[in-house]
Amino acid sequence: MKLQYSILAILGGVLMSGCESLDYYPGDQLSDGTFWQTEEHARQAAVGMYAAMKAPWCFGMEFTFDMCSDIADGTTPWSDISRGNTFASNSSGVQNHWQYLYELVHRSNTVIRNVAGMPVSSETIDRVTGEAKFLRAMAYFRMLNCWGGVPYYDETCDINEEFANLNSPRSSAEEIRAHILEDLSDAIAKLPVKWDDANSGRATKGAAYALRGKVYLFNRQWNEAAADFEEIVYNRTNDYGYALHSDYNELFRLYNGMHSNEMIFSIQSIDGNTSGYALDIVSYFGNKSTMRLIAGNCIVPSTTLVDMYENLDGSKFDWDELFPGFSSGGSDLRKRYLSVAIDQGSTIVTSTLECDTSRVMDAYRLRDPRLCFNVITPYSHYLGTDAGSSPMDKQFVIADASRGGAPMEAMSFIRNSEGWTSYFWRKWIPTGNLDGYWGEYNRTPYEFPLIRLGDVILMLAEAYNETGETDKAVVELNKVRERAGMPGLNSGPSALAVAGKDEMAERIRRERAFELAGEGQRYWDLRRWGLLQESVTDARDILGNLMYTRSYQSRHETWPIPLVEMERNTSLVQNEGW
Repeated sequence: MKLQYSILAILGGVLMSGCESLDYYPGDQLSDGTFWQTEEHARQAAVGMYAAMKAPWCFGMEFTFDMCSDIADGTTPWSDISRGNTFASNSSGVQNHWQYLYELVHRSNTVIRNVAGMPVSSETIDRVTGEAKFLRAMAYFRMLNCWGGVPYYDETCDINEEFANLNSPRSSAEEIRAHILEDLSDAIAKLPVKWDDANSGRATKGAAYALRGKVYLFNRQWNEAAADFEEIVYNRTNDYGYALHSDYNELFRLYNGMHSNEMIFSIQSIDGNTSGYALDIVSYFGNKSTMRLIAGNCIVPSTTLVDMYENLDGSKFDWDELFPGFSSGGSDLRKRYLSVAIDQGSTIVTSTLECDTSRVMDAYRLRDPRLCFNVITPYSHYLGTDAGSSPMDKQFVIADASRGGAPMEAMSFIRNSEGWTSYFWRKWIPTGNLDGYWGEYNRTPYEFPLIRLGDVILMLAEAYNETGETDKAVVELNKVRERAGMPGLNSGPSALAVAGKDEMAERIRRERAFELAGEGQRYWDLRRWGLLQESVTDARDILGNLMYTRSYQSRHETWPIPLVEMERNTSLVQNEGW
C-alpha cells in the first residue's frame, strides 16, 4: 500500500516465534522519551500495525482459506483443516494463525496506550486510535470465528512488562464479540471517511461500518447488520464514494498505482520486483508456467466450483446435456470426451482424438463470465513465461499420455505441481511479466480486498432476506449479477424465478461462491451457515479421479487451541472434542 510497510522497529523488535505471548524483546533504541513525540511518529506507529496485519499468517494469505471449503483443493497451507486431520498438537497453521493474530492485537494495544499521551493534535490521536481499534477488532473477530472465546488483552496490557505473565483465561465468545463491537463503534466515531492519496489503504469509517455489519451478520443480528451495510451502500450519513468496479476481471488486476472505489479495506501491493512490497499469491495459486517454472504450493479451483457456475441465460449447467453420460460414466468416458494427444516434446496437439475441443470450450465460455475470469479452463490460453521470464503463450490441454506426450511448462502447455488433471486459477495470476512490472514469483503486485463493496452488497441482500424482505434482497443481488453480465433474478425466465426466502437464501449462497471465489470467504460462510459438513466431499479432478480424501467430524466446526499455547498458559481450556 502507499502506506509503506517498512518501519517494523517502531514497536520494538519482534520475533514471530511465540504464542499470544510472542517472544518479544523491548527495543533498546526506542523509549517514551525518544518516540511517541511527533506526527510522523504517530504515522510510523500506524505502519507497524498494518505490517503485522498483512503478514502471511495473519491476513496476508486470506485467499488460501478457500482450500478449506468446497470451491478449491490444495496441498498447503491448510491441508490439515482441509482434509479433516487437524490436531491441537500438530497443526503449524493453527498455531501460526493464533500467534500472528495476537501479534496484531499487541501492536494495536501498544499504539492505543501510547498515542493517547502524545503531544500531537487531537485529530491525529483520534485517527490513529481508530485505526488501532479497527485492526484489533479485526484480529479478535477472526479469533472468535476460529476458536470461539479466547484470552482478551487490551491496551492496559503492556507486552514489555507482562510478557512472562500473559496467562489470562479464555473470555466467553459473547464477551469477545462485545469487545469487538465496542472497538468498531469507537473506530466509526474516530476514523475519517477518506484519506488522501498518500495514505491510501488505511482504515476508514466505511471499513469500520462494513466490518461491524459483518460481525452482526455472523451473529444473526440481521437488522443491525442491514443498518450498517446500508450506511455505506446508500451513503446514509456520509458520501463514502464506493461503487462496483465496472470490469470484474480488472478489479483483481490493480497494480502500479491503479485503485478501485470498490475496495473498502484492502492490502495494496507495491511493485512485483525486489524494490517493492507485494503479497505472495502466485506461490499458492500459480501454475508451473506462471513464472520461471516455479511450482506453486498447489491450490486449484475445484470441480464443484466450476460446475456451479450457471449458463449465460441463468439456467443451471448440466454436463450430460453436452456429453451424454458424462456425470455417471466414469473417468474413461470423460477422458474420451475431453482428451487430446500431444507430441513428446509438448509443443503441439497431434490429434484431437474423440474430443471436440470447440464443444469443450463452449462448456465453459457459454457460462457466467466470472467462470472464465476466475479459472483457466481446458483448451483456453494463458500468457505465462518461459524459463527466462519472457512472456510466452501457453494452453491448458487435457492430454492422454497413453497416446502421446505429457504437458511440460517449459514448452507450450500448462501443468500443475501435483500432476493433477485439475483446473487452474486465472484470478490473481499475472499474465506474462506485466510489461516488466512483475519479476519475482513470490511478489504478486495486485491490490487484495479484505472487504469490498461486492461482498457487502451480497451480505446486505442476505440480511434483507433473513428479515423477510426478499424483494429488497433481489434488488441488491441483481446489482452484482448485472456487473458480471448475468441476467437478474425474477427477470422473466423460470430459471431465474425466486419463490421465497429459502430459495433466495440458496441463490445468495451460490452467488457468493461465483463472485468471491479466490478471496477466502467461502470457508467462513459455510461454517456460519451450518453447511460445512454437507460440503465436505473427496477432492476429484476434471476426469473424476481421486486427488485426496476429506473427512468431517463435529469438532471441526471449531479449531483446537494449539497445544503449545496451553503449555504456556495453563489457564486455557481446550475446545470440545480436541
